[in-house]
Amino acid sequence: MNNAAIWIISGLSIAGVIIRPFKCSEAYYAITGAILLIIFKFLNPAAAISGVLKGLDVYLFLIGMMLLAETAREERLFDWLAAHATLLSKGSSVRLFALIYLVGIFVTTFLSNDAAAVVLTPAVAAAVKAAKFEKPLPYLLICAFIANAASFVLPISNPANLVIYGEHLPALGQWLSYYTVPSIAAILVTYFSLYYTQREDLKQKINLNISLPPFEDGAKAAMIGIGFTAVLLLVCSALDYPLGLPTAVTGILTSLLVLLRSKKSPVKIIKGVSWGVIPLVAGLFIIVEALNQTGLTSTITAQLNVAVTRWGDGAVWLVGGITALGCNLMNNLPAGLIAGNVMQQAHSSGLIQRAVLIGVDIGPNLSITGSLATILWLVALRKEKQDVSAWQFLKIGSVVMTLALLSALACLFI
Repeated sequence: MNNAAIWIISGLSIAGVIIRPFKCSEAYYAITGAILLIIFKFLNPAAAISGVLKGLDVYLFLIGMMLLAETAREERLFDWLAAHATLLSKGSSVRLFALIYLVGIFVTTFLSNDAAAVVLTPAVAAAVKAAKFEKPLPYLLICAFIANAASFVLPISNPANLVIYGEHLPALGQWLSYYTVPSIAAILVTYFSLYYTQREDLKQKINLNISLPPFEDGAKAAMIGIGFTAVLLLVCSALDYPLGLPTAVTGILTSLLVLLRSKKSPVKIIKGVSWGVIPLVAGLFIIVEALNQTGLTSTITAQLNVAVTRWGDGAVWLVGGITALGCNLMNNLPAGLIAGNVMQQAHSSGLIQRAVLIGVDIGPNLSITGSLATILWLVALRKEKQDVSAWQFLKIGSVVMTLALLSALACLFI
């Protein structure tokens, strides 16, 4: 009975996060589910605290990135970048689409998929606003889809990568030998399939009669802070050091430096940060902790061992597909935690582990709550008074994600 109750409460909470009844923040539903699990003693407080602490590095990472993004937005760095991107397009909406996609690949690869959602989305929103597009959605969708499609180029491209491998993260050279070809396939297939689904809305004219906003000292400092953070994350990844604390420190220091130079109050930046993302992630970690008590990890491990014994490396397709669907049911970060635990217990080949990681990284492109990056993207869109419904995203994602996932899994055999 306890297990059934845990599944019901967890299922309703995750459904609330996905559907957002009454237009409440996703965090309300995750936290409510976590509190109910504790109140009804399905999860003891010590286990709940343990679940929350597992996400400490993620919270620090998000705080740093959100501070960087909000500081850059306040200093109009994104407006400056957007104006340049619009002018570089030379009046071609297709060229602008490709430019934004290339920038998305770069940001995701070197700053992580969450950073792509937090940092890139305001810049793209500013670009489409400057271009005076009636239908800005195709360009905004890039920020969500490339954030997941390019999230396994490097280990730091997605925090979930570190969760899945744990202490057994491959060296950078080995990582590249495993994932370079599948990453290229995922990036290219995502680009062409997203372009195909949005081709009608890409026939818009671009307004080139725009003025370049000033590139002031505050914007320069914010750009330097973002660049330094990218370099620092690469170094930390090479040294196998957690990414959360360095990101938080650079985010806080950059914000303080910009505020001191411009003599502005920190209140506006603090208010602009979407702090609700932190309790959302914490609530999801608590829910996963409760689900683990139902024997979820051991059950999945047993089934995986059976599949591998029966089909060998042919189980790649099944494992990758099920992992991708699982991410959309509970978000890829907690799903990555479960997958990491399963991989440590299961007797599977490296090929199966790589299929799991690809499923965790690409799979979330099916739904708006599949990954933390997509949720952050939604939050950023709401700030720009834009919105995308779950059904609208699902229709596009069912095409884009499926083709990219199959392509990447096929490349594992190369």
